[in-house]
Amino acid sequence: MSSHVVRSGRRVSPWLALAGFGVAVAVAALIGGLGVAGTANEYNSLNQPSWAPPSWLFGPVWTVLYAMIAMSGWLVWRRTGWSAALNWYAAQLVLNAIWTPIFFGAGQYGLALIDIVVLWVLIVVTIWKFRPVSKVAAGLLVPYLGWVGFATALNAAIWSAN
Repeated sequence: MSSHVVRSGRRVSPWLALAGFGVAVAVAALIGGLGVAGTANEYNSLNQPSWAPPSWLFGPVWTVLYAMIAMSGWLVWRRTGWSAALNWYAAQLVLNAIWTPIFFGAGQYGLALIDIVVLWVLIVVTIWKFRPVSKVAAGLLVPYLGWVGFATALNAAIWSAN
């Protein structure tokens, strides 16, 4: 493959595109990070199930997942340019970004549960759309799907208990 990918009649460096996917994911992470700034006490004060992880675990897990999400989107872009599959990717990233402000910022646990259930469905659709393009890209999203499934159960338990 050439060092530049032709998209929309112009050449785009794949490294610049990777940086773009990194920035998009970083924006989602930043929105989430701002939404949880100073909320460890709030999280710890909620009635939680016994299987709830400690608040410090979320940062490291999300850091790894966000890197995998960015790489996944980039791999599909390398093969298709911006495509319908990446529209699903973008939609799930938006829902990912707004969950934290809904849950922590607004304290709307039920609305956050709706958001995260739809997010989970969009991740499934994204994986399904990515698989024919790149099995690696689809596979990179599987741990994310698992974590969001776990987070959905945690959100539901917290909503029910609080």
